[in-house]
Amino acid sequence: MTDKNGFFDLSRSTLTRRTALKGLAAGAGLGLAPGFVRYSQAQSSAPIKIGFQSHRTGIGAAYGRWYEKTTAAAVKAINAAGGINGRQVDVIIEDDGTDPGRGAEVVGKFATQHKTDIVFGTLFSHVVIGSAPAAGENKMPYFVVSEGHHVASTKLNRYVFQPGITDVKSQIQSMAPWIAANAGKKVTQIFPDFAFGYDHRDYLPPALKAQGGEVIAQIAIPPTESSFTKYFPQIPAETEVIYHVMVGPAVLTFVKELGEFYGSNRPQLFGFIDSLEATDINSPGLEFLDGSHFWEGSPRYAQADDSEAQKAYRAAVGIDDNGAAVGDPKDVSTAAHMFGCWETLYVVKKAMEDAGYKGPEDRAKLVEATEALTEFAEGPEHPQGPKTFNGKIHQCFGIQNISKIEGGKLKVVHKTKIEDGLYEAEGDYTTQAL
Repeated sequence: MTDKNGFFDLSRSTLTRRTALKGLAAGAGLGLAPGFVRYSQAQSSAPIKIGFQSHRTGIGAAYGRWYEKTTAAAVKAINAAGGINGRQVDVIIEDDGTDPGRGAEVVGKFATQHKTDIVFGTLFSHVVIGSAPAAGENKMPYFVVSEGHHVASTKLNRYVFQPGITDVKSQIQSMAPWIAANAGKKVTQIFPDFAFGYDHRDYLPPALKAQGGEVIAQIAIPPTESSFTKYFPQIPAETEVIYHVMVGPAVLTFVKELGEFYGSNRPQLFGFIDSLEATDINSPGLEFLDGSHFWEGSPRYAQADDSEAQKAYRAAVGIDDNGAAVGDPKDVSTAAHMFGCWETLYVVKKAMEDAGYKGPEDRAKLVEATEALTEFAEGPEHPQGPKTFNGKIHQCFGIQNISKIEGGKLKVVHKTKIEDGLYEAEGDYTTQAL
């Protein structure tokens, strides 16, 4: 696949380290064309090894599959453009079962058996929290693509970073003004009963209160629940907005049963797209969602104002204009989250190059180089949008999208600004010993 600007030409890449170096030797005096990153002379020709902690099984399996697809596309693009510090990138995958205990074992395995340079890719918050101590103990840089506030809270350790996707606290703070002004001020929350859901539970009430709104009820549901009807009578009658964020394989059941419970006479709905990730919004029984709004990190559906970088990214990862796999409309992506894998890998690339990274002995230098980063410009490496990075809390800040379901598609109706989601740091990882 390729885009018209040639950002990512992944269909016919035959570039290798040997041919790249040969070409540079032959044409040392020639300038390089825009978009081509040459191989630098590396101290070692051994590949950079990235341990991918994947949710291949368990409640995060749909995310894990698309995280792997996105990672493969990003690594292919990086290698085609010269790799990292003149070295190819290899990805080694281990399944963590979306389980915190197993996640810690996987991190240890990457450190002691595979001897990877970093560990990357984890999504579910409870797995990140359970795995983080193993990353710290093994002095293993751990780049997660989650969303929870666990990293930015500075309650983990100096080896854990979340530089390619924003956190729930920032997301909620960005969107609360829109919710209060456009959906309603009396809000009932429905959220999963684990760490990710607790961030929504804890940060929505103060964010809404600042806008004159109020959370009047909070309903926690186990993420492994398969039926939800018994929870809906807990929703107060005076509710103006149902704020829902569910995860796992039963999300389709959740939204169907919510529609059956209310029929056409329902409060306004504001959902995090997690309630519909990897789910076709045109599935039978979801008609009641028409006119409701969702948060999206990166939009599932192609938008009229998509940048060339966004179009190139979508082509590279293999999703069509509806956010499904090219050639398989039933294989719906996790577009709102998986972009974080692409962007995080480019942050790793930048930090390794800044650090002059040669191998595991330079992991501390890699941590410091990542902490020194401050901003990421929108473009081929960061197609979701521009971001700033706070090295003290290891967290990035970016834009958010609020989309409306119209005519069976999600259309972006509001974009927040980076500054809408900024908050005061709660600590400083850089004060911790390496």
